[in-house]
Amino acid sequence: MKHEEIHQELQDIARQLGVTVRYEKGDFEGGYCILKESKILLVNRKLHLSKKIAILARGLSEIGLDDIFVKPAIRHYIEDEVAKASRTHKQTPAT
Repeated sequence: MKHEEIHQELQDIARQLGVTVRYEKGDFEGGYCILKESKILLVNRKLHLSKKIAILARGLSEIGLDDIFVKPAIRHYIEDEVAKASRTHKQTPAT
């Protein structure tokens, strides 16, 4: 699957889950948050598409995907992104 297709699929999943995806400028990468009872996935609009996809994938995993159908290729992509983030987090020394 191409990055554009994965990106669209992840946005569709967010919509199915009632999650708003917002692309904003700022000094952040992005992630999942709840603002006044609204579920939001915030993504820095200046990031490269592959990084935006990774943020969406990790955020959707955090929300939980057990109750909806996710295409196997997309589910696999999300699981890979979560595993990468976990490995990176473990390698980062605590400050």
